[in-house]
Amino acid sequence: MTGSRALTVLVRPVAVPVACAALLTGLLSAWVATGGGGTLRRLPFKFELAAISSPPDSPGAQGAATYLVIKNLAGPDELLSARAEVSRRVVLARRGTEPPGASTLPALAIPARSTTSLSPLGADIVLIDPAALQVGATVPVTLTFRHAGRITVEFTVTPAGTP
Repeated sequence: MTGSRALTVLVRPVAVPVACAALLTGLLSAWVATGGGGTLRRLPFKFELAAISSPPDSPGAQGAATYLVIKNLAGPDELLSARAEVSRRVVLARRGTEPPGASTLPALAIPARSTTSLSPLGADIVLIDPAALQVGATVPVTLTFRHAGRITVEFTVTPAGTP
């Protein structure tokens, strides 16, 4: 076999995959350049112990309390609201210090570079009249912050009264 013929035999099977890779790289680059690839957003928060305590089976029990630890990794912010598909209404509340019941909050301050704990004994997110919650299931809850915007957190349903 001559030198040029050997080169042709070696190059031909490689040419098609190389051309496809170059075309694909060009198309992906154009997609990202036009904004189709989106942007990566570094979340200013870290969430831990996200749990919904299933409401007790007692008359008059209307809400499911939550537990959540919010670690703020950035500047000050405020939790403005929460929303969950399993509940017709979700409120921010402060409980445990007022005479019976809860008082709703318009917002909850989240200080810069701090840890804020939500629980039924203080500031809390309460799901009013939630749909049936199954222990062990996860429930997406969308939190709306003044500066960080909307962030969805997966909450695990726990037995009544437990985090």
